[in-house]
Amino acid sequence: MSKKTKIFLSMVFVCIFILGFMFGAQGRKTLPGGNDKEIYEYLKTFSDVIDLVKKNYVEEVKDREIVYSAIKGILESLDPHSSFLPPDMYKDMQTETKGEFGGIGIEITIKDGFPTVITPIEDTPAYKAGIKAGDQIIRIDGKPSKNMSIMDVVKIIRGAKGKPVVLTIWRDGFQAPKEYSVVRDVIQVKSVKFRMLDDNYGYIRIAQFQEKTAKDLDNALKELEKQSKNKPMKGLVLDLRNDPGGLLEQAVEVSDKFIDDGLIVYIEGRKKEDKRINFYARKKDDYKGPLVVLVNEGSASASEIVAGALQDYKRAIIVGKKTFGKGSVQTIFPLGDGSAVRLTTAKYYTPKGRSIQGEGVTPDIIVDSNVTRGKERITPLTEKDLLEKNTPTPEKPAVPDKTTPDKNLKMTPESKDGNGKIKEGKPADEDDFQLHMGLQILKGWEALRGK
Repeated sequence: MSKKTKIFLSMVFVCIFILGFMFGAQGRKTLPGGNDKEIYEYLKTFSDVIDLVKKNYVEEVKDREIVYSAIKGILESLDPHSSFLPPDMYKDMQTETKGEFGGIGIEITIKDGFPTVITPIEDTPAYKAGIKAGDQIIRIDGKPSKNMSIMDVVKIIRGAKGKPVVLTIWRDGFQAPKEYSVVRDVIQVKSVKFRMLDDNYGYIRIAQFQEKTAKDLDNALKELEKQSKNKPMKGLVLDLRNDPGGLLEQAVEVSDKFIDDGLIVYIEGRKKEDKRINFYARKKDDYKGPLVVLVNEGSASASEIVAGALQDYKRAIIVGKKTFGKGSVQTIFPLGDGSAVRLTTAKYYTPKGRSIQGEGVTPDIIVDSNVTRGKERITPLTEKDLLEKNTPTPEKPAVPDKTTPDKNLKMTPESKDGNGKIKEGKPADEDDFQLHMGLQILKGWEALRGK
């Protein structure tokens, strides 16, 4: 077979693949009538570029690499959350939702061309090393990270357990980028933690929405009832701060623990013919007592579904800072070679029809955290920021705060048993102003909301 023939077949293969991707997922066997000519013209340009690469690039490029790179480019140009998952990445992603994976424990996105931390996952190496929401990673092990894709960043950061990765971080308030050495580990995220606060008030923390989150929440509620000597708790604080989200169905089930009946969330796609998908609460005997929900800038996605639903029904008082604002739905489309496409297909709406995409959930009571009240100034990243192009990049550092980063930040150490229960020790709310305020609101519940 001649070289020209090979090139021609390669082009035909790629064109068929792209056409199948663009229209096959929609179940259409024919192209839209008015756009045939335009689409074919663009595909011709695409095939011309492939031909140029195959003939003239300095090194030989495999067909698989060309196709994968083309798909990555298509998806990553759409929005910060659509992406292509090669077989190894898709397998890792499936493992993450089960609560155990390798790495350092951060949720990232791309902002201004740089990998940017949405939130560090609680109790992971990144969290313990001092990585913050909003941090921009400008180098990884000394390698510049600008214009890397999320998948490329993930590949570099992940590695063998026990080996460090050095992240060079730019943060508002820094006079110069700072290096953080983070030791990789097998990340085992404990989804639900709980403890009894003083005077028979309960505290439940959801770190991430995983396959067993709703079940773990059930167990936590039962355990707290036992600790209250089988008497109803006077109130409950549900902590969703720095929870990056997770599985939609788990967010629905968690909301269902506190809502008797009615719509929890609904999803709508772009096209009018797409059917609206509704998720409802089911009538059953769950927690019906006073409830305060803590949120902040690191609360995203599934966390916002829960907070938005509870707020719409006035089932809880939402306390803290405005949430991240990720109200879009990503659907995973597995492909035949073991890879997958992660595509934004819809937006979700709260029971009252609010879309929080780019807007977030505004708390009923705004309460700054201990950090932002003067100990350390951090400019958090939000979904809305990802849509703006004029945000200063690390090459143009802002005027640093007079306070010294990290030096004065206090973190209350916790020791936990095997069931996720936080053992008794220093009260968590002494250094946690938002939790302290949440507890005070519960204590004044009757005055605020009535019996």
